[in-house]
Amino acid sequence: MKKICNILILLFGFLVNGQNESLFNNATAAYNDGDYKKAIAFYNSILEEGQHSAPLYFNLGNSYYKLNDIAHSIYYYEKALLLAPEDKEIRNNLAYAQQMTLDAIDTMPETGLSRFYKTVTSQLSFDQWAKLGVVLMFLFVLLYIIFYYAQYASRKRWAFIGSLVSLFLCIITLAFAFVQYNDFQKQQPAIIFTDEIGIQSEPNAGSDEIFILHAGTKVNIIERLNDWKRIKLADGKTGWVPSENLKALKDF
Repeated sequence: MKKICNILILLFGFLVNGQNESLFNNATAAYNDGDYKKAIAFYNSILEEGQHSAPLYFNLGNSYYKLNDIAHSIYYYEKALLLAPEDKEIRNNLAYAQQMTLDAIDTMPETGLSRFYKTVTSQLSFDQWAKLGVVLMFLFVLLYIIFYYAQYASRKRWAFIGSLVSLFLCIITLAFAFVQYNDFQKQQPAIIFTDEIGIQSEPNAGSDEIFILHAGTKVNIIERLNDWKRIKLADGKTGWVPSENLKALKDF
């Protein structure tokens, strides 16, 4: 009975994958024909099946961009970038879409050490740093075994030095992975979807309006209170906005 259930589950998985591939092909055909709304409907059907991928979000971003819906295009480009942070094509298209937003937000200045750290750590994602750390740990163990069993002094010396270097690099890469993962968890990015919204000083409509944002602007959610969210911009400004006016990017 258990084998039959496993076979049925496997067949169901193949069926779902086949349907999703058919929907994706239909969406691509609709996009190539210039029927972007139809393409979006097909792509959304795949999302409703619980399937998520960088190409899917990227194509959704392209479709909305063609319809001049900048907020949705940026939203889906950003989601694609979360899944494929090193993809240059996604970054380029996102940059084009961001040029069409109304809000010009400067980033906070960084120290030289902070820029150097970000430059180094951004070369890999946190899971890639973790995998590299595991490889270096295996290398450390292998070199230590060679050191332990080697008969010649020169081989022992090089194996010992190599094992220490591997261990040191392993600790560094795992530290990078840990810090990057914590930073990733702390960041709760979202996109403003209202054409124009006043950002309040407190989580109520009667508070002072401190600045205005427009559709497509990226913010970071730092606090939640009932139907309000406190956001922070890249330039350090903070304020409160009703939850209905923005969409979180990590809602996979």
